[in-house]
Amino acid sequence: MSATTEIVITLPHQRRIDAQVGQHVVHTDQPTDNGGEGSAPSPFELFLASLGTCAGIFVQGFCAKRGLSTEGIRLIERPTYGDDGILKAVDIELQLPSSFPEKYREAVVRVAQECSVKKAIAAQPQFTVHAV
Repeated sequence: MSATTEIVITLPHQRRIDAQVGQHVVHTDQPTDNGGEGSAPSPFELFLASLGTCAGIFVQGFCAKRGLSTEGIRLIERPTYGDDGILKAVDIELQLPSSFPEKYREAVVRVAQECSVKKAIAAQPQFTVHAV
């Protein structure tokens, strides 16, 4: 896992917000019903996507180490929210093709659960915001 030490956030237009992550720019926007143009995922959608894509990279690495094809593998992520609208749970369904070796099915699920993003959330990092 790379150790990004700084991400620069800019506010280019209306509800669009960009994040400069190294040499990449991640674009976000709000849906039209929240004053945005719907031109990109919302920041919260990117957060959710980071969970699924992180699990996916762990699955991909597992398969690569064993010479297994990733064709037909999908991860379906389903967030659950409480009555207050706060995220309560995230279920990730790992869909494996019938050709996926039975002997690796439990192991690949365990590997997907090792996602670094999930571990970071579970560690409950401290967040601070200050103005300069």
